[in-house]
Amino acid sequence: MWMLINSAWAQGSGAAAPGGGLESMLLIVLMFVVLYFLMIRPQMKRAKEHKQLIEALQKGDEVITAGGVVGRISKVGEGYLTLEVAENVEIHVQRPSVQLVLPKGTIKGLE
Repeated sequence: MWMLINSAWAQGSGAAAPGGGLESMLLIVLMFVVLYFLMIRPQMKRAKEHKQLIEALQKGDEVITAGGVVGRISKVGEGYLTLEVAENVEIHVQRPSVQLVLPKGTIKGLE
């Protein structure tokens, strides 16, 4: 049976390549730099913009929450908002759940 299977021999390159450790280290550093600019930095920018949006919320703003609820802010608290989603129907949501502030007059059913 051993005659049908070729033996696998490790091939060496002779002497070790000089600077191999430095090149691989530079490659790893380059990968982290690319990762930072393509993934980490844009995520931090979006988080900063969302924080500014949350801090600027005020009574009368029309918003969409993360769950897709559309309503007008009727009360603003420290950590919670009261949204009027229909006439005489109000719900409490956390401030960070607001995803988007709509232009004034977008919601027609609450007037």
